Amino acid sequence: MPVPQVRDFEELNAHLLNMCREDMQRKVRGQTKIKEKLLSEEQFSLRPLPFKPFDACRTQGCGVNSELLVRFDDNDYSVPMEYAYHDVTVKGYTDRVAIYRFNDLIAVHKRCWEKEKQIFNPLHYLPLLERKPHSLAFARPFENLHLPECFEILSRRMEAELENGVKEYIGVLRLLETYNLKQLTKAIEKSLRLRVHSTDGIKQFLPAYKPSEPATFKLAGRQYLQTVNVSKANVADYGELLCCGGLS
Repeated sequence: MPVPQVRDFEELNAHLLNMCREDMQRKVRGQTKIKEKLLSEEQFSLRPLPFKPFDACRTQGCGVNSELLVRFDDNDYSVPMEYAYHDVTVKGYTDRVAIYRFNDLIAVHKRCWEKEKQIFNPLHYLPLLERKPHSLAFARPFENLHLPECFEILSRRMEAELENGVKEYIGVLRLLETYNLKQLTKAIEKSLRLRVHSTDGIKQFLPAYKPSEPATFKLAGRQYLQTVNVSKANVADYGELLCCGGLS
């Protein structure tokens, strides 16, 4: 049987499904009915399908190392910084690798079928850049980070005009953690036309931007403070200072 010529697994699955449907119209030797009729009769004796679909993957428990990498099938895949040194579960499918912390999906990568490769998601390393901003130019996770030209123009202007231009640019890149590339590109292009070269300025051109609210002190988790009674200040109390060498 010739090997199907397809572009991806989705096209292969559609091709195989179509072949199965065509095969259901075939008569088996020694039978008077087509396979579809025989199957419908036999289904009354079959057990029902499982309630949960079969998860066609290889599952493996792993630990995240100091470089935010998880080793699966002789390749290393990155996870977000907050999961460093944590235990995770890796599910390897034919087309992707999904990484879970308990029941939470924390990272997804296209599966690599080569060996001893490192597969990075640059967004996982952006928080580290804020500590070492000048590593942006040569850090391995960012070698294959290809961004529209407006990002490079913004980077040059920030470095030329701002004291901490590199760090400010990294703040712009971190907006990719919340917004998609198309949204951020549109906002940067508008900021360049208006010569707005700051992270806070670019945020104003992004959807559903909300100015940051002043931080408030919350009593949640501090029940002992709820019993503290702070009396109102009395200006007359300051008069006691006058009898100790103050103004009379």
